[in-house]
Amino acid sequence: MTEFESEIKKIPYSDEMVFGVLSDLSKLESLKDKLPEDKIQDFWCTPNSCSFSVAPVGKVTFDVVDREPNKTIKFKSQGLPFEVNAWIQLVSKSKNDTRMKLTLRAQLNPFIKPMVSKPMKEGIDKISEVIASLAFDEL
Repeated sequence: MTEFESEIKKIPYSDEMVFGVLSDLSKLESLKDKLPEDKIQDFWCTPNSCSFSVAPVGKVTFDVVDREPNKTIKFKSQGLPFEVNAWIQLVSKSKNDTRMKLTLRAQLNPFIKPMVSKPMKEGIDKISEVIASLAFDEL
């Protein structure tokens, strides 16, 4: 398994508020306008799944498979030629200081790994930046 991790991001909201938004993926529909169109297209969400297209990987769908209140949201991919799991980890530092890390683990074969590693790392970094910049109290 190849693992990609975002940097730890500081979010100026409570872990409860952040979890409440991120655990209902339909609330992330507002991300559409903030995502770089040259990297991520066709973004849509339902309460339990999120889908988008990333070149050169193609369409990616993530379904929520587990939620641990105020701590972790775990996802599993669909429609990819290899297995991908992802999770969002939240740690409360104080009332309005939550730290977040996004992790993606993929079962990449040696032929695909060189082609998709850079786009996957860039994608996870960009998604974590966008999530950390959200106004959670407005979602």
